[in-house]
Amino acid sequence: MTSSQSTTAAVASGAKKSPKLAKGRGTRLGPWPVVVLCALIAAFSLIPLGFVAVATVNAGWDTAVAMVFRPRVGELLLNTLKLVLITVPLCVVIGVGGAWLVERTSLAGHKVWAVLLAAPLAIPAFVNSYAWVSAIPSLGGIFGGVLISVLSYFPLVYIPVAAVLSRLDPALEQSAASLGLGPWRVFFRVILPQLRIATAGGALLVALHLLAEYGAFAMIAFDTFTTAIYDQFRSTFNGAAANMLASVLVLFCLVLLLAESKSRGSARYARIGSGVQSNPRRMALGLFQIPSQLLLMAVSVLALGVPLWHVGRWVLAGGATIWEGPVLINALLQTLGYGLAGAILTTVLAFPLAYLVIRHPGPFSKLLEAANYISSSMPGIVVALALVTITVHNVPAIYQSSFVLVAAYALLFMPRALVNLRAGLAQAPVQLDEAARALGKPPLLAFILVTLRLSAPAAAGGAALVFLGIVNELTATLLLAPNGTRTLATQFWSLSNEIDYMGAAPYALLMIVLSAPMTYLLFVQSKKAAGQ
Repeated sequence: MTSSQSTTAAVASGAKKSPKLAKGRGTRLGPWPVVVLCALIAAFSLIPLGFVAVATVNAGWDTAVAMVFRPRVGELLLNTLKLVLITVPLCVVIGVGGAWLVERTSLAGHKVWAVLLAAPLAIPAFVNSYAWVSAIPSLGGIFGGVLISVLSYFPLVYIPVAAVLSRLDPALEQSAASLGLGPWRVFFRVILPQLRIATAGGALLVALHLLAEYGAFAMIAFDTFTTAIYDQFRSTFNGAAANMLASVLVLFCLVLLLAESKSRGSARYARIGSGVQSNPRRMALGLFQIPSQLLLMAVSVLALGVPLWHVGRWVLAGGATIWEGPVLINALLQTLGYGLAGAILTTVLAFPLAYLVIRHPGPFSKLLEAANYISSSMPGIVVALALVTITVHNVPAIYQSSFVLVAAYALLFMPRALVNLRAGLAQAPVQLDEAARALGKPPLLAFILVTLRLSAPAAAGGAALVFLGIVNELTATLLLAPNGTRTLATQFWSLSNEIDYMGAAPYALLMIVLSAPMTYLLFVQSKKAAGQ
């Protein structure tokens, strides 16, 4: 027998024996240490939801009714509904339209536009609000809220839709065209239905961001549930009114999750024919070339030009003095420190769950995964209130500590790491791990040398996206940060609240600079994920 034959036999033998080994190490659900760890992580992620439920029960029926059914809550609900119902459709129109122009038409400079339409995601919404208030000091109300929200969040629809469009098999479009359908009818009857899942997912992200956003709306004095909860917390320190508003906000989030799930339906689109997929033919814009360029230019100027111009203007007006002093350096270092700590902890916590979902798929692992997604969909203000309440009443020694703040980041951003780790582990087949063990490597060493090494790039990508979220996080940081903590976001917020726009400008610029490469990474990864 040759060496290659003996190796093949060993691998085959190892593959046959591996189920018995796995059975000895754990349960049908997976290795028991991993199962227990994942269950604990899921329980940790359900803390905000449990807090809302317990707070509602403790308040009592009469108090809950009195707090919820009052004119102020009706006003907040109306503001929030108007904001969501106007902003989300506008983001869908801009996101889907921009993606179609970039990926499926003869748009001149489409590669440049592809990046420019994703770039606004690098500018935090509260920095966008700061820039627009600098340009229009009287900006406010529902118009101001919609304007800032659309310009900040339409990339959440554009990025996934563009990724799907770039990978769609054009065979269906060619068949429809051969049956006499024109370009517009092909778009609405063939292409658009295949974008439903990506569009619904992007729209859900926009809506959840609208419910969670605090700084952008507080700066223009537009009241939403999040701004009201924060103000109520500051005035009564976690009173019943703040908790009841949080309950309504969480209910709103769960309704959105259910609506998005229903809108996706059970339909899936897949290519099942043989042969190589052909490249899509770009539709000629003809006379629409110039209007398309002007529309995309207008969107880019409003979403990128205005904030960058005003941040740059305030930086230049402040001169060198606004860059001096230890406060700026301290805020940058603390942001980097919290960002790295949060990214590492979140990725470490997400790894066992991603492993269980990929290596031992089933209802149990999906349930644990869903717990993380539900909790992360809750606004930062709710997560912060939950951790404040628990630490004050049960473990006061860690109240307002760095540990609690980093734990909040993990609760908020775990899905960013989980999605990437799932993709990375899927590309590290279990057979490779089994082959390493069959060739004499101990199980732990085989796991480190094979699975961990192959999934390392995905883990790094997930950690980078978590880092991006932490750099731009404001609400939870304001409520949970230890005394004396200054991150770029909180220091920017403090100075801009004092109308010190020149002093706030360097913090805004640094947040944009830190966010830009992470946003580009998100854009590139979405393209890769669409092709898997």
